[in-house]
Amino acid sequence: MRFAFMCKDKGSEVRARIAIVGAGPAGLAAAGYLACAGAEVDVYDKLPTPGGMMMFVIPPYRIPRDNVMEGIEDLEKRMSVKFITRTKVFEGEVRHDEGDEFVERTVPLSKLVEEYDAVLISTGTWRSRRMGVENEDARGVYTALEFIYWWYLYDAKLYNKRPEMGRKVVVIGGGLSAVDAAETALRKGAEEVHLLYRRTIREAPAGAYEIKRLIREGINWMELVQPKRIIVENGAVAGIEMVRMRLGPPDESGRPRPIPIEGSEFVIEADTVIAAVGELPTPPMQSEALGIKLDRRGRIQVDRFWRAAPKVYAAGDVVTGPSMVGKATGSGLRAARSIALSLRSVRI
Repeated sequence: MRFAFMCKDKGSEVRARIAIVGAGPAGLAAAGYLACAGAEVDVYDKLPTPGGMMMFVIPPYRIPRDNVMEGIEDLEKRMSVKFITRTKVFEGEVRHDEGDEFVERTVPLSKLVEEYDAVLISTGTWRSRRMGVENEDARGVYTALEFIYWWYLYDAKLYNKRPEMGRKVVVIGGGLSAVDAAETALRKGAEEVHLLYRRTIREAPAGAYEIKRLIREGINWMELVQPKRIIVENGAVAGIEMVRMRLGPPDESGRPRPIPIEGSEFVIEADTVIAAVGELPTPPMQSEALGIKLDRRGRIQVDRFWRAAPKVYAAGDVVTGPSMVGKATGSGLRAARSIALSLRSVRI
């Protein structure tokens, strides 16, 4: 996986110092483009190695981690990109996000804006949505992001305690995060895995192909159901109460709105519940700062040049919300092109 695929050698068109905050697909693609243009690029990331979710969350059968590492090493050795890991960039009172366990120091975003000719924010979506049901903080309830993340840390020997997981696992959601969490549970030895979704397989974001593949592997798929509460015994998950749904008129997403059917509640026994109901953007600030504005969903607002404020650009899922790796990579390249065009005349 080459992130600096647009050149053989480092160029000289842009002589400027650029900081990239976030070493996921958008940040790495931007680093490759800008290094090819001749810029001196420093990439800051909170994790112990670059790669973001491609290294720590997305399963290797989707994106081989060795391929990602080859691309990162190419940026370091051939393009002289510098990676500053275990470092969280944040302006103001620091917010704890998932994946922050390895942070050793925090750097104010304003410091980077002051020291570099341009800053690109590509911090992704490291915060999970809540289900909003009773007892979702009980022992045995996880988000898909943390469940997959901690299993990766354990497998990579970055964490020496085997993650807790019961025999009967219920996953809530219909996207790729739900698919990956269900498959991870099955591969790690769960006896029963149920994948439950509030719409039908036709509306599932992961697609019918992925879900049918899981069904063939032995995962139990149930559609048109929604969680109502987590059942707890002695402080831990014992089951989940679901309610059946019917599809109504389209909602703001354009898909049929799921509507609860009164009196249709039922219970599924479970000792592990995984919520895979989406992730939220994690910009490096709690609210508007340095002229950078956030929309009501917490996404950084940018203009058509991917500019968020003077000297500050943003790309990837922190701008668009959760997306596929290809879309994040594309936005990183477009933002990098805008930065390069604006800095052609800047000299170190």
